[in-house]
Amino acid sequence: MNVAGPLQGAKRAQRGQRSGGKPVGPMSGWPYPRYIAHRGAGKLAPENTLAAMRVGYAHGYRMVEFDVKLSGDGVPFLLHDDTLDRTTDGRGRADALTWAELAKLDAGSWHSAEYAAEMLPTLGAIARWSIANGVACNIEIKPSPGREGATGAAVALDARTLWRGTPIAPLMSSFSEAALAEAMSVAPELARALLFEKVPPDWPERLARLQCVALDTDYREIDAALVADVHAAGYKMLCYTPNDPAQAAELVRWGVDGIITDAVDAIRPA
Repeated sequence: MNVAGPLQGAKRAQRGQRSGGKPVGPMSGWPYPRYIAHRGAGKLAPENTLAAMRVGYAHGYRMVEFDVKLSGDGVPFLLHDDTLDRTTDGRGRADALTWAELAKLDAGSWHSAEYAAEMLPTLGAIARWSIANGVACNIEIKPSPGREGATGAAVALDARTLWRGTPIAPLMSSFSEAALAEAMSVAPELARALLFEKVPPDWPERLARLQCVALDTDYREIDAALVADVHAAGYKMLCYTPNDPAQAAELVRWGVDGIITDAVDAIRPA
């Protein structure tokens, strides 16, 4: 990953000036580890399952990232896609089934026989495991189409209850500004990060509007100048998903605060 010289200058020009927007300010004593296991353990176990969380933990990771959406009857559970086809033996829309129906699905056989019959976990199951093991969480709110606000509110309310009184509350993140706005409305005390595929020029205004503490983007969008700008504005910088140790080391040198990776077996937490 080489973004020095003209490319770095082009990125600065594309992003524009940083003076707009007033940030909420940095969190007091940023509590989250720098290294974060993507969807639990990335590729080593079926993503977004308890098995994946345990594999990430076994590799030394003390923070996990995972996706949460709502079942047809409003239960927050872990799944990345809008449909069930890729990572379960179910078919069709994930939000078309009740939790009782979703709980019967096999979410492990698609990965390997070792994980046959692994279940889709609820947010509550992940909360109990993470609290018991001292693992911090990045909850990505991943709403099904048309359910952005409802999902943001439900997931944030449940997170507030599940992690109440714990040393480290979860970091809430989303690509959906509507979902994150509802999360802010119902649980303003939970830290929030706004996700981008491409960092827009008005990122400071967007983060300020949602009272975020961090910007989270594709690692290929990042250069040292952006990290400096984000920090100067009072925010933390997170990224997804560098899987090469050399790339991760460069991001650390630039001061990236959170690195979400699949390569839990190659990138070792410091």
